[in-house]
Amino acid sequence: MESYEFLLVLALILFFTKICGLMTEKVNLPQVLGALVAGMILGPSGFGLIQETDFLMTASEIGVIMLMFSAGLGTDIRELKMAGGPACLVAALGVIFPVIFCGGLYFIFFEDSFTYINMIKAIFVGVVFSATSVSITVETLSEMGKIKSKVGTIIIGAAIIDDVIGIMVLSIISGLSEGVSGNPLMVLAKIAGFFVFVAVVGLIVNAVFRKLDDYHGKSKRVAVWALAFCFLMSYVAEKHFGIADITGAYFAGLTLCNITKTRDFVGEKISIVSYLFFSPVFFAGIGINTNITGLNPHSFLFAWVLFAVAALTKVIGCGGAAKLFKMSNQQALGIGVGMISRGEVALMVAQKGLMLNVVTPEIFPALVLAIVGTVFITPVLLNKVMNDYNEEDLLC
Repeated sequence: MESYEFLLVLALILFFTKICGLMTEKVNLPQVLGALVAGMILGPSGFGLIQETDFLMTASEIGVIMLMFSAGLGTDIRELKMAGGPACLVAALGVIFPVIFCGGLYFIFFEDSFTYINMIKAIFVGVVFSATSVSITVETLSEMGKIKSKVGTIIIGAAIIDDVIGIMVLSIISGLSEGVSGNPLMVLAKIAGFFVFVAVVGLIVNAVFRKLDDYHGKSKRVAVWALAFCFLMSYVAEKHFGIADITGAYFAGLTLCNITKTRDFVGEKISIVSYLFFSPVFFAGIGINTNITGLNPHSFLFAWVLFAVAALTKVIGCGGAAKLFKMSNQQALGIGVGMISRGEVALMVAQKGLMLNVVTPEIFPALVLAIVGTVFITPVLLNKVMNDYNEEDLLC
């Protein structure tokens, strides 16, 4: 790349991601899909105008760190506590089923021996499909006036919990993938050490920011300090504990999520920077890396089967958990369908797997296609299922 060509690259990415984002929004789909499509159009799958560079990789990494920091800030601890038994079980089975069956499907398609690294790769593929992205589900339920139904309440609570579980599983698997040639027990010890570190540092930093919240809750310097804390936690997680940097960013946000003024102010400032620059670059970068022209028939078949399995594992796992709490068939189906959609977190985990070499360039496009498929199908199915509800099924 010539010295100033990166400016043209950024101009193309920012322009086309917003244009495509507006187009997907017009058909009631999240703008993140538009950004992915824009990246695919600009990259090798489309016109080949942009290739991956070190600059784009660095900007994308900052983008995903900021996204996970925002996700941590946006976690509602009270909702986690109030979600109760149904949401916890729905979340747990919503993680366990995809890890087992999506990971198993990968193993059947691409591996022929039960080696350590092959098992790590298979589990990682399962982890990609463990977390639920409920932004499109929430928007669909809101438009239908059913966000406060029993189904809506459990879906939101379970999605928060399974994101937390998914991040913890990601931490363990990414740590083990880094320690393939080392002692797995030492890797697990480092992971345990990381969570002890998070607890101690979290208590201290939380207390400091509570003091700042009383006097400087909406000061620009607080937002700068919070972002510095995010980057520091990301660095420490990756460098000293072998944990994914996005895990450090998530727990940095979680540390500050119950400090009201600071949380809201920092979240607002971070979202502006992320929306304007880093998020478009990150999601477009995924599209640029997704070279579907390189998909052979075997990988293409895998993508379609994976999409079906990813959807069914949420419907069966989450819906089955709801049935254990004596919910009606319609309610259980609504919860299962509402949990199908994967999105930002799944894409971030897939990208992290690519960087860790546990997701190969051959598999990566198939994962992205399956993730995108779950996002497209969720509002269609949810609209059908929820419109068939009786009024008594909607009561909390």
